[in-house]
Parts: sequence; C-alpha cells; structure tokens
Amino acid sequence: MSQDNMIKLECTECKTVNYNSHKNKKILKERLEMNKFCNTCRKHTLHKETK
Repeated sequence: MSQDNMIKLECTECKTVNYNSHKNKKILKERLEMNKFCNTCRKHTLHKETK
C-alpha cells in the first residue's frame, strides 16, 4: 500500500492520534469516522480522520 493512502485517526475527546489506517481516496471522498478504543481515555470514542 502506498503512503498517500495512509490516514491518521484522532480521538475527538482527548485529541491524540491513536491509529493509522488506509483508505481508497478515489471511492471515499469524505473523511472517515469510526468508533475505536482510546488508550488515554480508556473507553470507546469516536475517531476522525486527520491530515
């Protein structure tokens, strides 16, 4: 997978970058949002894609 397909997922509550993922930018134009576990908050929170 190329580096330009890589994205970072940031917690919406504590603003820490916890996850790296990839997506097909030709198909998905909007920013990715998913519920993931945050280690600093110690609970499942909404994570949004950052630049």
